[in-house]
Amino acid sequence: MTMPAAVDEIQLASAARKPLFDYLPVSLFGSVMGLTGLSIGWRLASARYGLPAVIGDGIGWSALAVFGLLAVAYGAKAVTAWTSVQSEFRHPIAGNLFGTVLISLLLLPFVLQPLSPFLAAAAWMLGAGGMILFAFLIVSRWMGSRHQLAHATPAWIVPVVGLLDVPLAGPALGLPHTQTLMMFSLSIGSFFAVPLFTLVFARLVFEEPLVPAQRPTLMILVAPFAVGFSSYVATFGRVDAFAEALFLIALFVFAVLIGRLCDLPRCCPFRISWWAVSFPIAAMAVAALRYAGHAQAIAADAVALLLLGLATVIVVGLAMRTLVGIARGELRQLAG
Repeated sequence: MTMPAAVDEIQLASAARKPLFDYLPVSLFGSVMGLTGLSIGWRLASARYGLPAVIGDGIGWSALAVFGLLAVAYGAKAVTAWTSVQSEFRHPIAGNLFGTVLISLLLLPFVLQPLSPFLAAAAWMLGAGGMILFAFLIVSRWMGSRHQLAHATPAWIVPVVGLLDVPLAGPALGLPHTQTLMMFSLSIGSFFAVPLFTLVFARLVFEEPLVPAQRPTLMILVAPFAVGFSSYVATFGRVDAFAEALFLIALFVFAVLIGRLCDLPRCCPFRISWWAVSFPIAAMAVAALRYAGHAQAIAADAVALLLLGLATVIVVGLAMRTLVGIARGELRQLAG
């Protein structure tokens, strides 16, 4: 083998080993959650208020496309930069956000059901099984080692309270013998929501404030109540006093957190972590729309439409800013 040929072979081998998307955080799957949640909201609004159904469908197809792109990109990261994936999974904060992949699978059946009931059911079963296993692993990790209170950020809510997302698409899929699984997920997610919310709240009150990059994750604190409301209604098929209490608590927590985050665009540079606000706000809009259908009151309809409009503006703004960052080649910086 000649010297130039040997050099070319070494260069090709080096290029083959070069990490791809090693900077891509798994939390970016939160964008799929936000888009899918907004799609569900627009579909509910279309059914209740006669708004164009094509808007919800278009947002849902966008969520499906984004999930496909992220799955390919993060798969490339797993193949070429496995140590980075391992480090991310073992991180006391970032590791919890692997649940965003599984929650995305639990939400995408709303988009897939009209296209392919089989794919919708497959995604839901894969997401449900993965979410239960992931929750088991994370709870075992929490109980198996000592942790610092400063690590108890809102991201800790994702792995176990994320089980509340399992029942959401269950009724629409019409699968047999899923009621027990839905009840199991609702029970475990609700049980752990209380101590985890209390733990994170105590950390926010008594420890140093969250760093700017983590501030958007504060909105995750809405999810146990907003998603809990929708999960309860999906499991039992009714809005009773307990469900109404969950929704009203969600409204209160949401109002507090909006006040805490309203200065975010001025004080903190845009980062991928900003997508953390998208799904909780979309989930709040979905809960408000479902509650409005039960309350049959003008005030409830006004709140629902206001929240849907706010969620739409925020998700569209996040999507545009992310696309601009990608076009400028800033994705590595934005992921920091």
